[in-house]
Amino acid sequence: MKERRKEQLPRIVVIGGGTGLSVMLRGLKEKPLDITAIVTVADDGGSSGILRNELQMPPPGDIRNVLIALADVEPLLSDMLQYRFNSGTGLAGHSLGNLMLAAMTDISGDFVSGVRMLSKVLAVRGRVLPAAGEAIVLKAETVDGMIITGESSIPKAGKAIKRVFIEPPDVEPLEEAVEAIKQADAILIGPGSLYTSIIPNLLVPKLAESIVDSNAVKMFVCNVMTQPGETDNYSVSDHLAAVHAHIGHHLFDYVIVNDGEIPEQVQMKYAERGAKAVHLDLEEVKRRGYEVVADRLVLFRTYLRHDAVRLSHHIYQLVESWMERKR
Repeated sequence: MKERRKEQLPRIVVIGGGTGLSVMLRGLKEKPLDITAIVTVADDGGSSGILRNELQMPPPGDIRNVLIALADVEPLLSDMLQYRFNSGTGLAGHSLGNLMLAAMTDISGDFVSGVRMLSKVLAVRGRVLPAAGEAIVLKAETVDGMIITGESSIPKAGKAIKRVFIEPPDVEPLEEAVEAIKQADAILIGPGSLYTSIIPNLLVPKLAESIVDSNAVKMFVCNVMTQPGETDNYSVSDHLAAVHAHIGHHLFDYVIVNDGEIPEQVQMKYAERGAKAVHLDLEEVKRRGYEVVADRLVLFRTYLRHDAVRLSHHIYQLVESWMERKR
């Protein structure tokens, strides 16, 4: 294949947060795509939560993971950025990458500029943008009427979620993020924690509106396993229904799902923590008007992860097919 200049590459916007997003991006960056990743700023746990509170900055953890996933650097440097200190007063629990983002924020004067500077240092393939220039507080209302405050507290409550919402509700998205969505040929949402990584981005008002108005092909990558305290017993259609309930629109053209078998011993390991495979209720998903791409999309090492190579192949095929139709 002839190399195409960046301005000729299909423009894809990937929206989400968490480990699943980073795994997928490692595969996607090898494709001839112009990638913009828009990442959640609702995290309030661990190192990110401490830096958020003490330095009054957006949480860096999800941004760090995405930067490393898209970085064109030696594996040793990636390992170093992910290194988490085990001891030291005030240092234990922090990852080096989070501290570097905090330093860059201080040097540049704001978080967005800090992310941009670190992106240059790491030779990131594409752009990484926070969903907003300020941290947002995520809250959940459970089906029994309880209000839970804080992204890290929501799954710990162990209650069925009716809805999530953000404060401030009228938070302004980055203008760059809105512009990226408007110019996108493809928009990809997921994988990641449904209520605490994916939906918070879609609750940023102008981001959601831009996605709805976009003529890009819109894809949803469904999680492989349910998440205890968040998506217990959810099927694929339940994930889609939750997004629809929050946004009020039929958002996606395609849903990409795993239909490969998960070994019994792996399922048992996850069952001990209250998780199980997300059920693919294929007919119901199709009945709701979604096209389904199903394949064996999982790998198991220490944890189940999406097969980044297979997943990125399907995503790229859908983007190429959409571009062909537009030509």
